[in-house]
Amino acid sequence: MQRKWLLAIGLALVLAIVGLSGCNQGGSLEGIISNQQEGIWVTGQGKATAVPDILTLSLGIEAQAESIAEAQSQATEAMNQVMTALTDNGVAERDIQTQYFSIRQLTKWDREKEEETVIGYEVTNMVTAKIREIDKAGSIIDAVVEAGGDLTRINSLSFSIDDPTAYYEEAREKAMADVKAKAEQLADLAGVTLGKPTYISEGAQIPPPIYQRVIYEEAAPAAPTPISPGEMEISLTVQVAYAILN
Repeated sequence: MQRKWLLAIGLALVLAIVGLSGCNQGGSLEGIISNQQEGIWVTGQGKATAVPDILTLSLGIEAQAESIAEAQSQATEAMNQVMTALTDNGVAERDIQTQYFSIRQLTKWDREKEEETVIGYEVTNMVTAKIREIDKAGSIIDAVVEAGGDLTRINSLSFSIDDPTAYYEEAREKAMADVKAKAEQLADLAGVTLGKPTYISEGAQIPPPIYQRVIYEEAAPAAPTPISPGEMEISLTVQVAYAILN
């Protein structure tokens, strides 16, 4: 009985192997692998230059006092004045967002007692403000510094593009032209005829914001603080597989 079972299992394995061999001869698995390796595969890159139209300013208030209540009161009053300066100078409320708020103890080491002692409290309130009229950025910064006084803190600013669609379209056209030129050269060098694309993949490279550290002097200058947006580069890559006709 056991021998019969072994013969049956052996026969089943032989039929399975034959079946798999038949499928491979039909080209189902090997054909897929072969198709992925055929053709001319090329990667191209396109770039577009854009002038930023948004400036994001990181700013806020930092107040220190002997008690939490006093520090928070100073910070609240100064921050209200900063917010008013922003909105009065054309910054929309929807473009102002709180990024960081903290209340922390200020301590120092007491050598006599050999322990940390609390000497006060610090309240920090930081926001980001999107300035959509970059030519007014300098005067807005000056207004904020004047409103917040010595409690004002300006950390950094960054430039970005509100709608980069048109620049990506330009970069995409250049990338496809770059791909086609490379593929035509490769086909010519190989002595083959270039066919139609059989595969296209795009990889967008989102440009990071351009950050600049802001150092503000204690006495504001008579003229607005100069702010220059410069230019940003948007790049995009495409990978294309072309068929070979002969």
